[in-house]
Amino acid sequence: MAFFFFLLCITTIINKAYSQSAVCRTYCGDIPIHYPLSIDDGCGSPYYRNMLLCSNSSVLHFRTPSGSYPVLYIDYTDPHLVITDPSMWSCANPSDTSFATTPFSLDTSKRFSLSTRNEYLFFNCDKDSVLIEPKPAYCDRFPDRCGSSCDSSGYLCRNLPGCPNALLENNISCCTYYPKASESLRLMLKHCESYTGVYWKTIGTTVPPYDQVPEYGIRVDFEIPVTTRCLECEDKRKGGGVCGFDTESRDFVCLCQDGNATTFCSDAEAKHRTSSTVIAGTVVFSVAGAVGIGALVWFVRKIKSNKVVSCGVQTNENRYF
Repeated sequence: MAFFFFLLCITTIINKAYSQSAVCRTYCGDIPIHYPLSIDDGCGSPYYRNMLLCSNSSVLHFRTPSGSYPVLYIDYTDPHLVITDPSMWSCANPSDTSFATTPFSLDTSKRFSLSTRNEYLFFNCDKDSVLIEPKPAYCDRFPDRCGSSCDSSGYLCRNLPGCPNALLENNISCCTYYPKASESLRLMLKHCESYTGVYWKTIGTTVPPYDQVPEYGIRVDFEIPVTTRCLECEDKRKGGGVCGFDTESRDFVCLCQDGNATTFCSDAEAKHRTSSTVIAGTVVFSVAGAVGIGALVWFVRKIKSNKVVSCGVQTNENRYF
């Protein structure tokens, strides 16, 4: 009986064993996931660890201190992602300005930043608490010389994407504001009924500044750290691995189909030097491990009948833990 119980334990371990590079999913729904981002721990760059979550329904979410937000898309050539806040005002319910709760914010310790292409529109603000006034024309050219007032004559207040006359028809006041820090959004929302985010999307079909169109959402920029090790790891001539990291030490690891490497997948010597790394709860099972298990099975069959075996731990029947 002890023998079969031991085999059950070993079978459980074997069923968990598979290639570590296979752990790194490259899509969540129809959104591609590439280095330095990841949705599986140990993949991508440790700088962006646990920032993205792929739900069971294949919806990608971006985690921040203010909540988890659906990701509309990710661009890797001009590195940024665009998120949407379900609590923001939208054209779908133009007369409703009372449902915003917590404004979007970022963790400043991560390598994400609010894009300067964002604009934020605040609605029905308290004029006694918020400085609302038209900005001088020179502010577009010299923003550093201007204060942080909420611009009541902003272009987007007069030309809302998708529903340009919604504010006028519903008697909603509006001003545009760009924060120097995401914390200012929270302070603004304390004195305004609602807000929405609009970013300027590059369409590339004409010359600047007419090559950009406003769309709802918040653009978040990120950096792609380029290292020689990662380039070598991804080189298909050298095995075509996946750039990752050790979940404990955070050191770079090239994830390969037949075992990890410190450099690239076709470097057999490097594989032998690399210690096994656990990624997202996986267990690496090797030929050496199989030999060891065989020896253990032989040992268990020799155990006397008055011993109890519990997943490889041998105890006497009369001894309890």
